[in-house]
Amino acid sequence: MRHGAAHGWIEVVAGVMFSGKSEELIRRIRRALIAGRRVQLFKSHLDDRYGGQFQISSHDGRQVDAEPVSNSVQLAEKVDADTQVVAIDEAQFLDDGICEVVDALADAGMRVIVAGTDMDFRGEPFGPMGLLLARAERIDKLSAICVVCGDPATKNQRLIDGKPAPAEGPTIQVGGAESYEARCRRCHEVPKRDRAQGELGLGAGEPGA
Repeated sequence: MRHGAAHGWIEVVAGVMFSGKSEELIRRIRRALIAGRRVQLFKSHLDDRYGGQFQISSHDGRQVDAEPVSNSVQLAEKVDADTQVVAIDEAQFLDDGICEVVDALADAGMRVIVAGTDMDFRGEPFGPMGLLLARAERIDKLSAICVVCGDPATKNQRLIDGKPAPAEGPTIQVGGAESYEARCRRCHEVPKRDRAQGELGLGAGEPGA
């Protein structure tokens, strides 16, 4: 890791599943490659939806492969001293130590681009994403389209046999369109949690009523 290097910074691309976070990460990496920057891309080893494959190519033939990592310490150890841009996909699956790592990388003069789902299926902060958002110089929060009503979607709807998953399910459960949908606040359902809110008198009636 370099010391006394040029100014670095942290960018976070956050949002719901199916909102285009990885596509935006790829766009930024491709632009960095075109500009001749030395880039390293990492992803959590938990995200194996595509057989562990993740390769990005620029128009001039430059390529970068994603290196799977299990934790923040492993990621820090894999960053080369001459790297100028560090990109991290699916950061929600990493431990909270990733916050100190990206801070150190930015302090060392690197541009750090982090992409991840900021809320779990319950609508609560997912892993270290809340802390990463607080530390970033630049934040872009993307939305998808609600599959129920067509409004902007900001929630991840987990499904089990086509029905909303209960709140007591595990936080981490990797899956795609067969297990998740993008939904808006109104159409998002979390059984038991929603029932508890109803018992408290929350969610009954229009806001301000």
